[in-house]
Amino acid sequence: MEYKIDAAGKDLRNLSSEIRKALQNGISKIIIENASQIHGIASGLKDGEIIINGDVGDYAATLNDGAFITINGSAGKYLADNMTKGLVIVNGDADYGCGVYCYGGEIVVKGNAGDFLGALNKGATIIVSGDVGDYVGIYMVGGEIIIIGSVGENIGDWFIRGTIFIGGEYESVGHNCKEVSIENEDIKKLRQYFNKFNINADPRRFRKLVPISARPFYGR
Repeated sequence: MEYKIDAAGKDLRNLSSEIRKALQNGISKIIIENASQIHGIASGLKDGEIIINGDVGDYAATLNDGAFITINGSAGKYLADNMTKGLVIVNGDADYGCGVYCYGGEIVVKGNAGDFLGALNKGATIIVSGDVGDYVGIYMVGGEIIIIGSVGENIGDWFIRGTIFIGGEYESVGHNCKEVSIENEDIKKLRQYFNKFNINADPRRFRKLVPISARPFYGR
């Protein structure tokens, strides 16, 4: 069953209440229009499919705990912050801080993304089809970041665990980050992701970045 919401003129409290009531009443698919001025939309959801047509504000899909959220536009700052599970797809760009402090789930950005992508990531898989800014994966402690395009400075600065894959060029790595040879299992995994999300990229051309040490702050 499908349910449509026009978010024009509504505040976040009323919109969130309407979304939750629809889900509680057995609606499995909700389509939202005119939400570009609302920050925090579709946050804290545990289930359901949410489709947002157009751009969204900051903090969209934060605290996602199992919903499948599609944004047919671009997203503001801190998209999917603190996500634990579920899937968030953005058919546009994402601003600063996308995927910060996520514990799990998948985030796919079909355009470009800003600085601090995946900072403090704990276990999510974050994929960006375009280019990304600086400090990708800073203080990351788990999960994967996959960037099809190019990246700026200080990738993986002080990260402890996890893996960063880059298909394009990068300007510099941060502290405790190094490039290693990509392996057949990595190529297989990347190919599966690209097929799943309809991304046109050759996994054999990717670079792999990992931490130098799991205890980077000792001995400084």
